[in-house]
Amino acid sequence: MNIIYKCKVIRANEVLRRPFNFTGLTKFLGGLAILAALCQTVQATSVTLAWNSSTNPIVAGYNLYYGGTSGNYTNVISTGSATTATISGLIPGNTYYFVATTYSAPGAESLDSSEVSYTVPILAGVQLTVTPTRQFKLSLTGTIGHVYNVQATQDFKTWTVIGTVTMGTNGLSVFTDTNAASFTKRFYRTQG
Repeated sequence: MNIIYKCKVIRANEVLRRPFNFTGLTKFLGGLAILAALCQTVQATSVTLAWNSSTNPIVAGYNLYYGGTSGNYTNVISTGSATTATISGLIPGNTYYFVATTYSAPGAESLDSSEVSYTVPILAGVQLTVTPTRQFKLSLTGTIGHVYNVQATQDFKTWTVIGTVTMGTNGLSVFTDTNAASFTKRFYRTQG
C-alpha cells in the first residue's frame, strides 16, 4: 500500500482579514508585535495522506497509524472505506511516521504498509527591531535553505515584494528595510 502525502498550511495572513489602524511609531511597533505573536500562534499545520484502495473483497476499511518515532505509532484514525485522511495539529519542525492497514468486517487487520515520514516545515516568523536611523531590521526564521519574499503593505490590500532572503544553515536570516522611515505605517510578511 503506497501513501502519498501533501502539506496544507493555514497561515496567519489568511486568517487575519481586517486591517489594523495604527498611528505613530510606538503604536505601530506594538501592533506589529501583536501581529507577530499571532503569526506564531495562529499557524495550523496539517498533512493529507492518500493511498491506493485494496482490491481484496473482504476489506471493509482502513486504519491510519502515526507517531513521532519510526515504528512507534501512538495515534490511529479509522477512515472507513475512504482512501485519504487529513491529520491536523502537527508541530512545525517535528517528523511524523505513518503506516496504513486494512481491516475486515469481523475486525481482522492486515500487516502495516510501508512506512512514510513527513517533517512539518517550519513556517517563517518575523521579529522586528528599529535601528537608530529608523530602519527596520527583520529577523526571520524559516526552513533551512528556503528562499522567502519579504513583502510590505500599508493597507493589507496591496503587498509589495521589497526583497528576498535565503534561510541560512541555522534557519535564520536578517533583512533590513532601509525605506521604513518613509512610511507612517508599514506591515510585513514573508511568502514562499
